[in-house]
Amino acid sequence: MRIVLDTNVLVSALLNPNGVPASIVNVILDDTVTILVDDRILLEYREVLRRPKFAFPRDALHPLLEFFEHHSEYVSAGPAPVSINDPGDVPFYEVAVAADADFLVTGNTRHFPEKHWIVSPGRFIEIIRRGFGSI
Repeated sequence: MRIVLDTNVLVSALLNPNGVPASIVNVILDDTVTILVDDRILLEYREVLRRPKFAFPRDALHPLLEFFEHHSEYVSAGPAPVSINDPGDVPFYEVAVAADADFLVTGNTRHFPEKHWIVSPGRFIEIIRRGFGSI
């Protein structure tokens, strides 16, 4: 299964290690799914997770960011085929479309067009638990 993971899911996972987003990160770290990225997404992961307001320990961030850099599938994405209101969300949508991702997982589904493959963290975990074939 190939997914695009919005940065807000990573932030939520680090803020609450027992929550649903943390479960998604664990699934990713187990290599159960493949993360789709481009340079813009990796840059956003680095910049957002290192913001002082979160105060995430660098020694915890480094292995996570290294994992994403070395275990993700890089995608060359073109312009979004639809208008996305939040410019920060554009790379995630463009990569998902260009790679024909199975899912784009985001805590802000309302920022994207309504598509069956754009799902919340809770919905994604339901899909994983039921098995990929039973969407």
